[in-house]
Amino acid sequence: MKSDFLKYQAQTSPHPLAMEVSHANGSYIYDTQNKAYLDFVAGVSATPLGHNHPKVINAIKEQLDKYMHVMVYGEYAQKAPVELTKLLAKNLPYPLEKTYLTNSGTEAIEGALKLAKRATGRSEIISANNAYHGNTMGSMSVMGYEDRKQAFRPLLPDVRFITFNNEDDLNLITTKTAGVILETIQGGAGFIQPENGYLEKVRKRCDAVGALLILDEIQPGIGRTGTLFGFENYNCIPDILVIGKGLGGGMPIGAFTASTEHMDLLQNNPKLGHITTFGGHPVIAASALATLKEITESDLMAQALEKEQLFRKLLVHPLITDIRGIGLMLAVMTPSADITNKVILQSQDQGLILFWLLFEPRAVRITPPLTISNEEIIKGCNIILDILNKIQSQINNNK
Repeated sequence: MKSDFLKYQAQTSPHPLAMEVSHANGSYIYDTQNKAYLDFVAGVSATPLGHNHPKVINAIKEQLDKYMHVMVYGEYAQKAPVELTKLLAKNLPYPLEKTYLTNSGTEAIEGALKLAKRATGRSEIISANNAYHGNTMGSMSVMGYEDRKQAFRPLLPDVRFITFNNEDDLNLITTKTAGVILETIQGGAGFIQPENGYLEKVRKRCDAVGALLILDEIQPGIGRTGTLFGFENYNCIPDILVIGKGLGGGMPIGAFTASTEHMDLLQNNPKLGHITTFGGHPVIAASALATLKEITESDLMAQALEKEQLFRKLLVHPLITDIRGIGLMLAVMTPSADITNKVILQSQDQGLILFWLLFEPRAVRITPPLTISNEEIIKGCNIILDILNKIQSQINNNK
């Protein structure tokens, strides 16, 4: 399978991990040799309830028995997407009440950018340096990392960049600005949290100049930070909320939510302001609804903060310089990219899945399922510490 994977399926990097997957359950993925791998990544934050959660699987099967795709988005009333958007509204602050369901996070970003321009009649978008919002052309245009963009230019015009947590840059948000798009917690940059009320200050500046604030919750959302959405930790309500990854419970989904007044603008002048064939797919919506119910009706969000403290207690080592993030969105920092690479690759050899971040080569991603047990956390951390001890020994021997 590996050779066919490399020959026929397009790759995104020269050296993919290329694990041959057989099945997955709970906090584990199994390869075709039936070796178990403890999953500290959760499909890059996309499986918050772990693998094959029974409530998610049952919801999918029940919907499959009824029907799959029947009509393009927004024409027919279908129970699963209606109930999903209703539950989102119930759990979001006013005026975030109407949701457009898409196929992916990056499509939701595209819709949010369009809505900001439509609502304000302006063209300028402001994003942050080292931001990542997806890889389609609009999303790439607001990516704050030129090395990943230069081969695909020209991209969208009228995009400017500010530095996350730099209050002096807020003056760049003006009456020409349609929208400011920020990750609530910068993901690819190294799980950078807003500091000193930064998001509140961005909110006030947007209000002052009539710009819309778009918060990208594709990674922090769906309980990972101890609240349903990360912005709840920072006293800042966006005009447009973008969701993805974990909402689908392992199925592909995206969504953007705004006020009814703003969202209804996509209906007219022009009509069909954003259209999609498979957005709001009933099977995927059923999976998302089951996932959202389980997270909002259980204590998993509170557990995320308790498990964060367990990680911080266990992962103490001379080669760990910092642990960034909140809840179960953690980046373990090492002194160098070389050490990080060794930790990630050697961990997989020992049955533990870790991963990189996009723009911070020293970071080790730890974003496990919210359902991971304390015993599994201890097991995985012991593997990490064992590898770090060996690396430290090699460093000492080479001195």
